[in-house]
Amino acid sequence: MKKITLVTFLILLCSKVSFAQQDPEFTHYMYNMNVINPAYVTHTPEIINFGAFYRTQWVGAIGAPETFSFFTHLPINHKIETGLSFITDEIGEGALKENNIYADFAYIISLTEKIKLSMGVKAGVTFLNTDFTGLRLESGDPSTDAAFQENINQTFPNFGAGAFLFHESFYIGLSAPNFLKGKHLQDPNGIQRLGSEEIHTYLTGGYVFDLNQDYKIKPSFLIRNVRGAPLMYDLSLNVRYLDRFELGVSHRIDDSVSGMFGIGITPSLTFGYAYDHTLTNMGNFNSGTHEIYLLFDLNLLGGYHKSPRFF
Repeated sequence: MKKITLVTFLILLCSKVSFAQQDPEFTHYMYNMNVINPAYVTHTPEIINFGAFYRTQWVGAIGAPETFSFFTHLPINHKIETGLSFITDEIGEGALKENNIYADFAYIISLTEKIKLSMGVKAGVTFLNTDFTGLRLESGDPSTDAAFQENINQTFPNFGAGAFLFHESFYIGLSAPNFLKGKHLQDPNGIQRLGSEEIHTYLTGGYVFDLNQDYKIKPSFLIRNVRGAPLMYDLSLNVRYLDRFELGVSHRIDDSVSGMFGIGITPSLTFGYAYDHTLTNMGNFNSGTHEIYLLFDLNLLGGYHKSPRFF
């Protein structure tokens, strides 16, 4: 493992807390909703959804964040859906690593024939590990700061809740995936090492406009709120062609601009990619952020899923 300076590590950590807050972020949030909202549902009982996302942030900056997430989503019937998700987030080339495992449960209420409301809960654990052996001062000498003298391995339980209002053409969701404010890396003797986990609240929404038989336009947004940081806004616009190809742009206000695309390799398998260009001062020290994903829909009844997945 490359050695990362203590100063560089703290800059990366503070930048992530200031601009990305603490929970991992994804440019393709519209296809990774399980991570932030346990009430997210597809309302297709015969289909099991799988998804995998990989994000390498601020490429070129030593010790920059890397995030991987995997989810599986299983509708039990037209009223109940369940899910499992795994998220790992690493900063400083192993200096700080967080693994999250969660289970979701959602109950669907029919408001009208076409509009449904889903209420969901999320429960799981977070495994926090640190390895400060690779940290050093600019002079090359080991740090004498007591906050970095002992590695930490801790487990934190957590739970969250959310609501998801949806129609075949639109959705809007409100969620808080983590209600418990864990005191991460805080010793009983009062040494505050890195801070605590704050509650994150997400408001999401999207709509599908049919231009004609071939083209659809899909605007969407994500608003993230956490105490101690300004509101973060993600505004996205995708154009879908033949229900197979997708091309779009996104803007994270005061943070980055992104280009993204997706392609249906088969009717059941979709691949996507996004590139983020950093607009803040961090852009002087990296060459951008890359994100890829794979989505797979398994039809338990055989054949292909006839209805395309827009969210």
